[in-house]
Amino acid sequence: MNATSKSIPSRLPHQPGCISETALREGGPTPDPDAWLAQLLTVSATGDRDAFSELHLLTASRFLGLALHTVRDRALAEDVVQESYLYIWANCGRFDASRGRALPWMSAIVNGRAIDAVRSTEARSRREAAWGRRQCDDACDSTADLVHATADALLVREALQALSDKQRSALTLAFFEGHSHHKVAERLGVPLGTAKARIRDGMRIMSTTLERVGT
Repeated sequence: MNATSKSIPSRLPHQPGCISETALREGGPTPDPDAWLAQLLTVSATGDRDAFSELHLLTASRFLGLALHTVRDRALAEDVVQESYLYIWANCGRFDASRGRALPWMSAIVNGRAIDAVRSTEARSRREAAWGRRQCDDACDSTADLVHATADALLVREALQALSDKQRSALTLAFFEGHSHHKVAERLGVPLGTAKARIRDGMRIMSTTLERVGT
């Protein structure tokens, strides 16, 4: 049976007769533990679920540790290992014992998936941070335009009174005193994200207030 046409096992149970990881370290059914893994890969390529379940049993804890070392998050590491086994199940027919050993071949798959997961997480964090900055900058720009267009200082003071004390303090430091978001966070003794949120929310409230009182 072609490896790429096999259905994916719905679960990977402990099969009767599976050797333990200790047995793998001690040599397993063959003098060379890696040779036994290679045999399991070869048999799994025919669609043998028992062989693949035994392969999973022998390597799961090792691969979880490998993934965890890279991603530093257990839930994400478990996802990485599961995705790796699904890939191995679908592609074990590509393993060629004459070109390399089984354990390094599978470990490379796990490691590659773990690195991809880290990059994906970092990219998502960067996108979310960039979105937050754009939201804050847009709010600041629009409110700044309204403030500059409002000649009556009484209207600005009224808009400021609509803010909470925390929002007013952050906005005063950022907008009226010209401090950066990092400096505002430092002056207020709060995390950077908190300082940005207070500035962003304060700007939105001011914008709404200025539009209302200016009409």
